[in-house]
Amino acid sequence: MTARTALIVRGGWDGHHPVDATNLFVPFLERNGFAVLIEESNEVYADEALMRRTDLVLQSVTMSEISHEAQAGLAAAVRAGTGLMGWHGGIADSYRASSDYLQLIGGQFATHPSKDPALRVGDETDNYLTYTVEITDAGRAHPIMEGIEDFTLTTEQYWVLHDDLIDVLATTTHPVQPYHPWHRPITSPVVWTRQWGAGRVVVATPGHSVEVLQVPQVQAIVERGLLWASRTGSE
Repeated sequence: MTARTALIVRGGWDGHHPVDATNLFVPFLERNGFAVLIEESNEVYADEALMRRTDLVLQSVTMSEISHEAQAGLAAAVRAGTGLMGWHGGIADSYRASSDYLQLIGGQFATHPSKDPALRVGDETDNYLTYTVEITDAGRAHPIMEGIEDFTLTTEQYWVLHDDLIDVLATTTHPVQPYHPWHRPITSPVVWTRQWGAGRVVVATPGHSVEVLQVPQVQAIVERGLLWASRTGSE
């Protein structure tokens, strides 16, 4: 039987540990019958022949830029059935200048609210909040979230700008605090899927560090999302 092909594209800002984070899931992909190809440049998306035979893309590229040819190649592959999965800034904060990429993904990182100014110490933990991931009704009926109940994380809580073509499987709510400028609680998607042509897109916003990706619920969401998004994934 011919192995499925998973393409890992990683790079961008090192603060999201794209190498260590994606390496965490290579053994899982291999155990599930994928031949894994790893690329450090998103220009691989412009390789039409390679993308045509790629069943799944796992992207971890925070910020950075993407050429028109590479973006068009990725979008064409997804429309034709290639799955696309990623987490945190590696997919939801990629290629900020590309509106076509943002339309493909369906959501974009806006900010991660920080702690009370009196509690900040000047490092990345200033943006670590304890928050609840709440599973939606659609999530409870979806194979990615099966058996997962609401859970808490202490990490960056992503505020996401998004459209209504996404299917939201889990959410989080940003509360009102006296040191923030908004005036009512804001709910953001935490896990969503998107059908784009014949392809499936899965986005999970937790994943700032390898430790967060190893939280059992987060790891399960990523692993199930990879399988579900793949061209030959289960319904």
